[in-house]
Amino acid sequence: MAFDYDLYVIGAGSGGVRAARMSASFGARVAIAEDRYLGGTCVNVGCIPKKLLVYASHYSSDFSDARAFGWDVPDPAFHWPQLIDNKDREIARLNGVYERMLGKADAELVRGRANVIDAHTVEVNGKRRSADRILIATGGWPSIPDIPGREFAISSNEAFFLKQFPKRVIVVGGSYIAVEFAGIFNGLGAETALVYRGPLFLRGFDRDLRECLAEEMRKKEVELIFNENITRIDKTGADLAATLSDGNARYADLILYATGRRPNTAGIGLEKAGVRLDDEGAIVVNDQYQSSVPSIFAIGDVTNRVNLTPVATAEGSALAQSLFGGQPSTVDYRDIPTCIFSQPSLSCVGLTEEEARDQYGDIAVYKSNFTPLRHTLTGSGERTLMKLIVDRATDRVVGAHMVGAEAGEIIQGIAIAMKAGATKAQFDATIGIHPTAAEEFVTMREPA
Repeated sequence: MAFDYDLYVIGAGSGGVRAARMSASFGARVAIAEDRYLGGTCVNVGCIPKKLLVYASHYSSDFSDARAFGWDVPDPAFHWPQLIDNKDREIARLNGVYERMLGKADAELVRGRANVIDAHTVEVNGKRRSADRILIATGGWPSIPDIPGREFAISSNEAFFLKQFPKRVIVVGGSYIAVEFAGIFNGLGAETALVYRGPLFLRGFDRDLRECLAEEMRKKEVELIFNENITRIDKTGADLAATLSDGNARYADLILYATGRRPNTAGIGLEKAGVRLDDEGAIVVNDQYQSSVPSIFAIGDVTNRVNLTPVATAEGSALAQSLFGGQPSTVDYRDIPTCIFSQPSLSCVGLTEEEARDQYGDIAVYKSNFTPLRHTLTGSGERTLMKLIVDRATDRVVGAHMVGAEAGEIIQGIAIAMKAGATKAQFDATIGIHPTAAEEFVTMREPA
């Protein structure tokens, strides 16, 4: 049977665009459909704009710290509309970059919502096209629980387009998105509270780092309310009243939910086409990213496995190489570094202490908790925590964790060493760069 395309990609986020571009470079006839914005969540309502807002929120402490270094800084004034306008201009530029990249690769861009009709047919804007293979790369979408008054809350998506900056904010959730937005609003001057139903946020990360970050956020006057949840939201005039599970009410100008994201699979015909979804709506795939329908593949957050932009991009590359590059490929999911752009930031690679004990049993744990050189003058009280976890049997470093300034920049380099199988002895034999925080990773000698 002759198909219109060799590959039809649904979703022009990071993973979908990478798969489309690479497949086309291998000679495949490719189309890619998108009904929202090029670049997906990361470019438009995720990684990129969030990091820009994080940068902005740091200036309040930077201005304050400058006085300790001899700068006479007048009282600064912050203008939210100017920040959002500048952010929007940069995102529009990136949207154009993605469109040009697809054009240069000869991948056809189709604007509109795509529906899967069957194993080899996609419909967009009432037109049906056939494809030898279909790739679903539609990502995820924020989820707000169904409580009375949920219509008065927003998700992280809407946070990037607020017309006015709120004076009082409640952030709900214990995810990295919740922690990051609590830091953003607090740093920009809002009275900020974070509400989480569990005893401590960032479940799944190393406990020492979670506790350290909670302590540092409290120092910055973010109110952390654990073991509580919001049962209802009421609007009274200009105020939003959030009733907590203990019966008390908290008042805010803005309530942002960051309580999870669901795979974006609803209403695109997958189940009718025979694609198996799990209980959370994620597409179930095998090691080759193939769904229960052999001609339909899926990558990225829509599979709800490792929901990180660089992972989706790597999966897109691997799939293109496997299908059209003559080089069967998969992604190695071990030792994937990640960073939470909290304040201070938290970054890690490898196993937590708890995971390492379960997997290896006999481990050595090294810790360093100190005041960074910068803050010996500012007196802010901010601390940095670093932690290495070592398998005693092999001396291999199996986990590295950090809370502190530029944690992501530092852990990225550590991740390369761990991917290469570095041992603690090799860390110890490495000369540190002095004076830096990063040198602590090669000077920790005694197990905690």
